[in-house]
Amino acid sequence: MKNFIIITESINFIEENLCNDITREAIAEHCHVSLSMLEKLFRYALHISIKDYILRRRMTQAAKDLTESSISITDLAMKYQFNSVEVFSRAFRRVWNVNPSQFKSTWRFTGIYPKKNFIYNEGDDLAMAGRKVDMSESYEFIRQCQGSYVLCFDMQNLVAINAVSTKAGDLALLEMAGRIDRASSEDMLLMRIGGDEFALITGLYDIKEAEKLRDKVLSQNGNTISFEGRDYPVSLWCGITQVPERLRYNEFFTDLHKAITESKA
Repeated sequence: MKNFIIITESINFIEENLCNDITREAIAEHCHVSLSMLEKLFRYALHISIKDYILRRRMTQAAKDLTESSISITDLAMKYQFNSVEVFSRAFRRVWNVNPSQFKSTWRFTGIYPKKNFIYNEGDDLAMAGRKVDMSESYEFIRQCQGSYVLCFDMQNLVAINAVSTKAGDLALLEMAGRIDRASSEDMLLMRIGGDEFALITGLYDIKEAEKLRDKVLSQNGNTISFEGRDYPVSLWCGITQVPERLRYNEFFTDLHKAITESKA
């Protein structure tokens, strides 16, 4: 239980300071633990370092700013504590594989690395809890789509790609998100709900239309990404569920993952 509190406190502190000059030492001090212990908790629960988590969260929020405002790239770099546009652009490209100037014309989806939501349930460990994400910003949209169909995606071969390189794995995840993003319409909501799992709130109430959209995405199975001179096929599973009439986070999250599991049967 203590570790849940520490990781939750640290993530909340990071969220409150994404636009401030924040250090790993300051986060550890806020949580009243040593830096080495906090790093171990992050790597166990999230499989990345504190520094990398902060970078990914900042670039996720920066992408949202690019799509929802007319902020300049210079101001965006300053907002997220980068001392030059060049350094910011390199960091942005590392996460999104496009320059910030190209992003708005390439993507609608911005939630490639959502805030983690650690909720303690009896029997959970940090690694399991770290699979859950914060859906609070999307709650009202999802609630308005009650009864509509949700497409739940998982990647078939991410473990094999990550075994080559986690950078290749990140490219595969972007390819996955891009396929869904391009197939969806502006009135749909795409969310990342796990390591390699995404949910598309379609707002569709006709199962045939939902299946048609699913098939459009899955028709690209086997298409490849290129990494260091080699091609790697990317294929997805897709299950279908519905937004429940009574929307409860834990139950809905479970339903999404259940749909993915059933698609693999």
